[in-house]
Amino acid sequence: MTTFRISPAVADAFADTLIAVVTATGLRGREPWPATTTVLEDLERQLADSTWAPADEADPRIEAWHTAYRSFGSNPRRIRPSVDALGRRMAKKGTLPRINPAVDSYNAVSVRHGLPAGAFDLDQVTGDVEIRYADGSETFTPLGEPETVENPKPGEIVYADTTDVLTRHWNHRDAHRTRVTEDSTHVAFVLETLHHARDGHLLETAAGELRNLLTEHAAGSTVHYLSPAHPQVSV
Repeated sequence: MTTFRISPAVADAFADTLIAVVTATGLRGREPWPATTTVLEDLERQLADSTWAPADEADPRIEAWHTAYRSFGSNPRRIRPSVDALGRRMAKKGTLPRINPAVDSYNAVSVRHGLPAGAFDLDQVTGDVEIRYADGSETFTPLGEPETVENPKPGEIVYADTTDVLTRHWNHRDAHRTRVTEDSTHVAFVLETLHHARDGHLLETAAGELRNLLTEHAAGSTVHYLSPAHPQVSV
């Protein structure tokens, strides 16, 4: 069992944070996921028809993350929150990337609702996972760059387990070690908002949609919520 935890310092600084942790066990990533394909194609059709567009940095959901990034020393126009980068890519190209069904599912839910999302292969996680300020001694190997080692800047918010950093700049980029592949069977997905009072209903809707996409292709799934008032969950 893995515990996800918000550190007291991050909880104090971002008191209205709400994070959904959606877990799936017995995931089957090598079979067709037709519902995910439909969601992706529907979003792309709506974008082409100009009936929907991804949230941009003028949207309060994205602007809140830009403000947060600046607060811990990251430039959000150079190092963008994941949902911002994904939305910009989709707006430019007209499509979402196809990685694998699990990743495609959370990408679709993320961009549809304007909420950052990520995922960790829990079989590759060591110990518990904490959202905390980096002290600068940690290491991070970026997704797709297994030979690269970076050191987060002191004060940068990261997801980290007992080995190293899993996500830099809170939700900018995931680590290579815990990436989700077609063969990942035990996965934790996260969806995040900094404004529970304003956007908590969006987060809950998004978590439900993601869980529905997973259910047909998993032995089981659950949704837990992390917040400053409930700063840890075990999954």
